[in-house]
Amino acid sequence: MKLSQKEEQLMNFIWQAEKVYMKDLLDAYPEPKPAATTLATILKRLSNKGAIAYNLHGNLREYYPILQKKDYSSSYLQNMIKTFFQGSSARFASFFTNNMTLSREELLELRNMIDDKLNNEKK
Repeated sequence: MKLSQKEEQLMNFIWQAEKVYMKDLLDAYPEPKPAATTLATILKRLSNKGAIAYNLHGNLREYYPILQKKDYSSSYLQNMIKTFFQGSSARFASFFTNNMTLSREELLELRNMIDDKLNNEKK
């Protein structure tokens, strides 16, 4: 599933809140806040895509995510690796480590994650 930048922004608010009403979403935006109709349109698109659903409480809709952030992030990253790194995670890792400003501690943390993953696969 591909989300626009505005849809991703809104989904981040929904993921953080887990269950949220439109008023709460409007409050979460910095100034200048989007119009309620704009927000309603984005919510409708997200609902049509199957990213969110809602429960009715009288006239109010309580929105909640169906699409989980971890699943979306994983799919997004896999697509990026496929598109920009010919599907090679090693090329992505090389680019990431060589082109990002990472501290020694961050690099050690990455190495520890890889070592842990390798050790767990041996078992």
